[in-house]
Amino acid sequence: MMAITFNGQTIETNDQGYLVNHEDWSSDLAAFIAESEDVALTERHWDVINYLRSEYFENRENQPNTRTIMKAMSEEWGEKIKQGDLYELFPGDPSKQAGRIAGLPESRRKGGY
Repeated sequence: MMAITFNGQTIETNDQGYLVNHEDWSSDLAAFIAESEDVALTERHWDVINYLRSEYFENRENQPNTRTIMKAMSEEWGEKIKQGDLYELFPGDPSKQAGRIAGLPESRRKGGY
């Protein structure tokens, strides 16, 4: 176990930096985690984060892979996006890094797709 200190609170994370308790998450904490990973959150980052959170909390803890995120964001943004576009937003792997910033548990899925 590891922990991060944020706003005077100790927030438990696992060894990979994922929140232990998703109720600790807030948009301010997301920005803090993103900053610590050299990601400056833009509206597009938030679209991905909000999509992942809604899939997890409203769709039986679904954790979409990068290909599924690409399809969803292509619809959301009204343009065909490529895997590289998501890696520009989240260089540390879109589904993993965005999921970590979104306060979701570590995905148990194998592989990048």
